[in-house]
Amino acid sequence: MWRDVDTAVDLLPALRVGDRFSHSTAARLWPLPLPSWLESAGPPIHVSAPIESNRTRRPGVIGHRSAHDRAILRHGIPVSEPIRLFLELASVLDLDDLVAVGDALVRDPPVQQPDDPRPWVPLADLTSAVRRARTPDSARARRAMHLVREGSDSPAETRLRLATVRAGLPEAELNGMLHDAVGDEIGRFDLIWRRHRVVAEYDGDQHRTDPVQYDRDIIRFDRATEAGYRVLRFRTRQLYPATTPAVLSIEKALRASRA
Repeated sequence: MWRDVDTAVDLLPALRVGDRFSHSTAARLWPLPLPSWLESAGPPIHVSAPIESNRTRRPGVIGHRSAHDRAILRHGIPVSEPIRLFLELASVLDLDDLVAVGDALVRDPPVQQPDDPRPWVPLADLTSAVRRARTPDSARARRAMHLVREGSDSPAETRLRLATVRAGLPEAELNGMLHDAVGDEIGRFDLIWRRHRVVAEYDGDQHRTDPVQYDRDIIRFDRATEAGYRVLRFRTRQLYPATTPAVLSIEKALRASRA
């Protein structure tokens, strides 16, 4: 991501009044989650100009013209505002990756960063704007909005949630707080099926490489188990390239809870 900040800073003097970084370049500068094939891509850089201006024409730059001329500053750099960016990315991303972007935009974390309050756009505002949009890819954006939810912390969580819904499983609560028998907080879990007393967690690399996080996870999982919850943990290989192993495990656990 910081490579893109550096590249954008280098290009800033060439930007004209009303120009902004857009599409995948703006997504990196927010930052928003992108699929691996796009995240690892280098230039070109995307720059959008007002509709009455000419497209930016420079080596390594893809120029666009946009009737939407508003921008927002990220790291001091003008980028597409979140609603416009969601619509821009609908021209590039497949449905699930676009849902992951939407989940990130509407995320309202339990702990806020004072210098970067979330959500970047409320779910109701994004839904309303996408419903009114009439861009070439607004139909895909509307399909994605039907699947966007508040509470997802990562693209992997979004991927797992969408896979369970498509498999016909009940939709999970996202990053809710569990409590023990006396009402003390156990912790938050990625996906929760309270009625079935099943939780699912995606263990990213930080869960393994951060000793403090690793110790907290052990305590949190043990306490959830003591409270009567079945705890399912998944790593990358159980979600990529296919989510089938994770979905089958969840389905089995939900079915067992009804036995």
